[in-house]
Amino acid sequence: MDIQRVKNYWVVEAEDALRVMHHLYEKDDYSYALFFGHLAIEKILKALYVIRNKEHAPYSHNLERLAALSGIELTDDISSQLEKISRYNIESRYPDDKREFRKLCTEEFTKNELSQIEEIFKWLRSMLM
Repeated sequence: MDIQRVKNYWVVEAEDALRVMHHLYEKDDYSYALFFGHLAIEKILKALYVIRNKEHAPYSHNLERLAALSGIELTDDISSQLEKISRYNIESRYPDDKREFRKLCTEEFTKNELSQIEEIFKWLRSMLM
């Protein structure tokens, strides 16, 4: 396995997901913007996993688990944020019949959450340098 090639694949995929996240937010598609925010974090974590473990990343969407498997030490705050962002993966794709999550995703709520996602993304991306 070409570690650098696989890592680069995940980085490009992560950056694409971040770009789509912004496009969706601009189009007022807030719950799916959060879903793509989750994807961006998941994929940058997979890039870190590949570099640190010298093997393909596991098939997992759980951000805390991916961070742990990558040997990333998390503060309680970041761990809590990753847990919350992981829920966007499911809540966006499988809304309940009352669409409670979609109702929660106002412009202001989403803007705040995307800002946190971007900060975590930058922090994780800096570990690849």
